[in-house]
Amino acid sequence: MMKMEDYIFWGIVSFMWIEYLWDLYLSLRQRNVYLTHLKRPEILEGILDGKDYEKARVYALDKSNFGIIKDGYGLVLNSVIIFCNGLVYFWNSGRSMAGVVGLEENELVVSACFMVLMNIFNVITSLPTSIYNTFVLEEKHGFNKQTVPFFIKDHIKSFGITQVLTIPLTMAVVYIVKIGGDYFFFYLWLFTLVMSLFLMTIYPDYIAPLFDKYTPLPEGELRSSIEELASSIGFPLYKLYVVEGSKRSAHSNAYFYGFFKNKRIVLYDTLLKDYKPVSDKKDDDKNEREEIEAEKKGESKKGCDNDEVLAVLAHELGHWKLNHVLKNIIIMQVNLLLMFLAFGLLFKYSVLYRAFGFFDSQPVFIGLVIVQQFVFSPYNAILSFLLTILCRKFEFQADAFALALGKEEYLQAALIKLNKDNLSFPIYDWLFSMWHLSHPPLLERLEALKKIK
Repeated sequence: MMKMEDYIFWGIVSFMWIEYLWDLYLSLRQRNVYLTHLKRPEILEGILDGKDYEKARVYALDKSNFGIIKDGYGLVLNSVIIFCNGLVYFWNSGRSMAGVVGLEENELVVSACFMVLMNIFNVITSLPTSIYNTFVLEEKHGFNKQTVPFFIKDHIKSFGITQVLTIPLTMAVVYIVKIGGDYFFFYLWLFTLVMSLFLMTIYPDYIAPLFDKYTPLPEGELRSSIEELASSIGFPLYKLYVVEGSKRSAHSNAYFYGFFKNKRIVLYDTLLKDYKPVSDKKDDDKNEREEIEAEKKGESKKGCDNDEVLAVLAHELGHWKLNHVLKNIIIMQVNLLLMFLAFGLLFKYSVLYRAFGFFDSQPVFIGLVIVQQFVFSPYNAILSFLLTILCRKFEFQADAFALALGKEEYLQAALIKLNKDNLSFPIYDWLFSMWHLSHPPLLERLEALKKIK
């Protein structure tokens, strides 16, 4: 006769497989779109030529095939961890590590060691897919700009910073749970709120520059126009940066960050058609060779003109003006408080621990992992879907805001150009799009812009 822990175990495993099969079904539906839409539809006339359409289709198909394999690989890894009591193995290994300094009975130290071992495991197991994605998939389609030394250095820095942040945070979480009494869930939420706001504040200024070079946007027409745009809607622009993302990838982006009166805008150099970063002669020669090679292939230079960049920023500033960022923060914090409350009700439930092989102990951090990652997985899936719907709504609203600022023509041109530069395939299966795409596809956005007029 099955015990309660067996029901919990198989329930978690069953949902993990159901979620995987659902995502696989959606991916196969979208993959079928790539395989069957060989010719450019008439609706794309004047938006995307036949050559760019085919390049986008092949890139999307390659990404789809890789994504299916990657998801299957992840399922296998998670299944091995669950069926082989991987959490017990890593916890006992953490105890052994802490035992080197005689602290094997200190749960805070053992939790930190457990987290380090899990981070090492995740880095090692993710390397094959990361290497393939960077040096095979992205390289094949002309997006990868990383060298092998750059890739290695990037991963080493990322791993080091992760440990510096997660070790004290893990110990703090366990400590708060142990001393917090019946209302520890509130103190834990308050701690995570403060820390998340703190990290959001320091990350752009002190952590992100460790990976990419940030330089002030030079004085000129574009800078003056951006400052004028920000001033016209009351955006408290403090600094304006360009990040040299071109050393990592050919994909483009723009975003803003900061609290209160200290807002910063960051533009990727790949977004700016006429921008030339200050670099050494070796980089200049490389960029010149790439431009010559692109001209030989009949390819126009990637990036947006100044008016198109302003339209993109008008969209991004719309998110600020309409309080989309604040609304998302509130939603996530309310959700986090509810999850900590649920953890407070469940973390002493010994059956949960036995379901994952912990018969003699109930470590706090293990309980948090079980509840947040496994018990709440159905809830997380539904919440992710609802947030996707909300995010799509926000994107349409931000587009409408840009139109209200008179950026209609340039926003349409920018959307089309960015879609082309990033080889984004414009046709999607409706169910795949609804479930996965937080940003509406190009054709939906263009059609929405027409209706707004």
